[in-house]
Amino acid sequence: MSPGGRYATVVIPAHNEERGLRRLLPSLTSGAVHTPRVLVICNGCTDGSATEATRHGPAVELVELVEASKAAALKAGGERVTDFPVAFVDADVDIDAASVAALAAALDEPGVLAVGPARLLDRVGVSLPARWYYDVWERLPAVRSGLFGRGVIMLSEEGYRRVAALPEFISDDLAYSEAFHPSERQIVDAAVVRIWPARTWRALLLRRVRVVQGNRQLSDAGARSDAAVTSPRDLMAIAGREPRLLLPVALFAVTALIARQRARRHKVEWTRDETSRAG
Repeated sequence: MSPGGRYATVVIPAHNEERGLRRLLPSLTSGAVHTPRVLVICNGCTDGSATEATRHGPAVELVELVEASKAAALKAGGERVTDFPVAFVDADVDIDAASVAALAAALDEPGVLAVGPARLLDRVGVSLPARWYYDVWERLPAVRSGLFGRGVIMLSEEGYRRVAALPEFISDDLAYSEAFHPSERQIVDAAVVRIWPARTWRALLLRRVRVVQGNRQLSDAGARSDAAVTSPRDLMAIAGREPRLLLPVALFAVTALIARQRARRHKVEWTRDETSRAG
């Protein structure tokens, strides 16, 4: 139960995420605080994800879908929520029950419908070009204030009804973030999620192509605000404040340009980065 007296539900879409679940589920189901209800939605899994989910006992409920679809998994998980708030958690991140409770408590604040944790990017084993990119990315105003790119979004019951009415988007986390006015969403510093980014620049670029395609889809639908768009002024401001980041800013800009070019040439599709799941 959250400090505010409510039980929280955690929905984890998982497509061949055995290793991620092995890391994430103990964090959610152990500790002194009340453990949330955890739903693992295995969609199109051909590895040991389902077995891993059931290994953690009654604290974890397994739902299996034949179709490999995150959108279908999110929908199936949402339909099974009986206790709000609900957190949608990517299987390849790590967050503990105490952080889930802190997120739930933040939703007790009047007018707040959606919250996300502070992000901790684990840079161990990440190449220098990829580290440079993320050094800049983490400083962008939209990245600092938005709920996307965290792998965890918690919603009140009203907040869930709002996102459940959205059409299917590639960038589902950005779509969720943009569904709320800045006054309705909050980053909770008392909650922390550990994220493993792409380890190589090549893998990072593949991710960015998908992000560009997703952003374009949102923009075409009128579902992306100007505040969620990175401008040259944002990059210049970062370089001006921290001159040591001049080369990383240049690399960031080049990466963004290449990703946009490739996104125009390739069809919209889901691409998965395996380097962040290694080790």
